[in-house]
Order: sequence, then C-alpha cells, then structure tokens
Amino acid sequence: MSKLILNAGKERSLMRRHPWVFAGSVDRLEGRARPGDTVDIHSADGRWLARGAWSPASQIRARVGTFDEAQSVDHAFFKRKVAECVARRSRHPLLAGQAGVRLIHGESDGLPGLIADRFGEVVVIQLTSAGADKWRDAIVAALVKATDCKAVYERSDSEVRGLEGLEPASACVYGELPDGELTIEENGVVLGVDVVAGHKTGFYLDQRDNRKLTGLLARDRRVLNCFCYTGGFSLQALAGGAASVLSVDSSGPALTSARRNLELNPGLDASRAEWMQADVFEALRAFKAEGRQFDLIVLDPPKFAPSAAHAQRAARAYKDINLFGFRLLAPGGILMTYSCSGGIGQELFQKIVAGAASDAGVDARIIHRLSAAADHPIGLAVPEGEYLKGLALELN
Repeated sequence: MSKLILNAGKERSLMRRHPWVFAGSVDRLEGRARPGDTVDIHSADGRWLARGAWSPASQIRARVGTFDEAQSVDHAFFKRKVAECVARRSRHPLLAGQAGVRLIHGESDGLPGLIADRFGEVVVIQLTSAGADKWRDAIVAALVKATDCKAVYERSDSEVRGLEGLEPASACVYGELPDGELTIEENGVVLGVDVVAGHKTGFYLDQRDNRKLTGLLARDRRVLNCFCYTGGFSLQALAGGAASVLSVDSSGPALTSARRNLELNPGLDASRAEWMQADVFEALRAFKAEGRQFDLIVLDPPKFAPSAAHAQRAARAYKDINLFGFRLLAPGGILMTYSCSGGIGQELFQKIVAGAASDAGVDARIIHRLSAAADHPIGLAVPEGEYLKGLALELN
C-alpha cells in the first residue's frame, strides 16, 4: 500500500482524530495511488497515523477511514460501518416513527464524503469525496443489506464533487423508484419528496425538529415563512393552529410543490395559507412599507457563506435579512432565524443577529438555540460538521 508522508509537525490534527489531511501538510506520496485509493498516512518520523482515501485533485489530500492500523478498508469495512450507522438511527428514541431519516452523515459517522438519507423504501446517497466514489458499489450493497430498501438513488450532483476532480452523477443505482409521488410523514404532516430534482437529496431532513418547534409556537399567530421552499415550516405552523401563514420563495416550482404538499394534508385549513413568489429581500421591504406585522417569522435562507472566505459578505446579507425580520415583528413576536453557512460559526451568527436587533431598536432574548436534528450528529473532532445553527428570539 502507498504511503502518504506528512511534513514535520503536521500530524497533530490526526493525533486529535481529525480526519482530514490538507495539501499543505503533505511532504510526499511514496508509491502510486489513483484517486480514491487507500493509503497509509505516516508522520515525518515514520510513525503510522491513519489509513485514508487519496484525493490528489482536492485541497483535502486524504480523508481518514480508520485510525486502527489493524483495520482494512475493504468491502467488509463498509458493510460493518454502514450497518452500525443504520442501527444507531433505528434505536434512537428521537427518530422513532420517522419515515425520513439521515442514515449516514459523512465524517461524523466515520464515513467521509458519504451522505445517505432514507425516505420510506428509498435511500438517496451523495458521494462527495474520491474515496466514497471509489467504493460506490460496496456502499450501495451495504445499504441494501442494512435497510432492505427497494431502491437506492444517487444524487452526487453537488459542486463539491468538482473540488475532488469528480464529475456529477445522478441515477438510480439499485432497484427502481416507486411509481407515483414519493411521500413521507413527518411529525404528523405528509410531505412530498423529489429525490430526482429536489434540493440536496430531495428534502431538508436536518430541520425536522425545528419545524416541529415552529408548529408548537405558531398557535393563533400570524406567521411569515421566508425562503419557504416546499413548505415544511409552513405546514407545521398550520398544523399547530396558526391564524395565518404567508410563505415566500423565489422559485415557482418550489411553491408548486408546497401547494401540492398542502393538498396532501386535507386536515389543514388551506384558507389560512398564502403563497407568494418573490425575492425575499424585496418582499420584506414591501411588507415594511405597507406597515405589515407578523407574530412569528421564519428566516431559513440558502447558504450565504460556503466557506470562511465568504464570511464578510455573507454577514452583511444575514444582518440585512434579520434587520427586516425584527422590524416586521409585532410586540411579543418570535423570530426563528437560521444559517446553514459553514463559514459562519455560532458565535459570529449570534453577533450578527444581535447587531440587527440593535439597529432595529428592539430588545430580544434567546428562548431556544436551534441546530440540526439528531440524525445529523457532529463529531467532536470535526467541528466543521456543525453547519446548521439558529436562534429562536422573542421580543419584549
């Protein structure tokens, strides 16, 4: 097996069990390795450190599969690791009864570059690293064995694959997708899932608990849901007894799906729901000019800062959107605001929101800190995995 030799002193992160080896840490590769091949990683003084997948096109030159020298990375490895991940979800009390569950969450589950979401009898995978891509067949076989699913659909079409020197890939890689609409029930609400053309793997499972909380807070409130996508927050608010729910998104197809989701729930009062296709920033300016107010506002924008290099520009956008949110809240209102930008940490996000409240001239207090659901764990050694953060704030 080829050896990846690190520069002197660059073994410290691996000693802390962080699974990435960056290009600047590499001295040389001894032997030949193709993208995705397994290499042994050694310190400059020859100590064995870890075993990982080689990725010469990426700034992350290797991603660790195991810190155990006696453990091979082979078909049996993936069969065991995938089965362990599925078993952990199956026995987690917070995930009981959920038809939509993230089964594997990349590095935090010890499988770098691999995402697997289950929607009923369909599993959707994303392979975002050279190592995961190389072991596609083993991963699919392991998922079929562990879940007894009817189909596995690959959605490896994210831009990050290009950073690994990989082409986009999107296809059914096992079985056949079911005829008709694929749906799941989430906390009492039925939702359609488009695994072929929807965002990410077809649905944002990470916001499951936060959508439920929205429903609990929404009773008798006038709700504004910004960047509503297919209406997950909106439907939970309706289910929770909201007086009205106005949902705004710039995407016509997303709003069509949202309306369809409402139709899937005949028990909800459709007369309380309004859908608006518009740029959210422009819509919020218009609402302010009209003197409108809301009792509960959800701000769940797309990723403004994909990396720390974009943080300054993204901070301005987050401040603007939250400034509008505070100005549109009625006294005693609640703002639920989120960032899914990896380049914006929790501390910085809170400072941005606090600055927006100050500029709006309002006093607000944090009543809940919001994060991804339990099936999106964060490895203690991989703080970069904490991408979703949010705050629920109440005005005086």
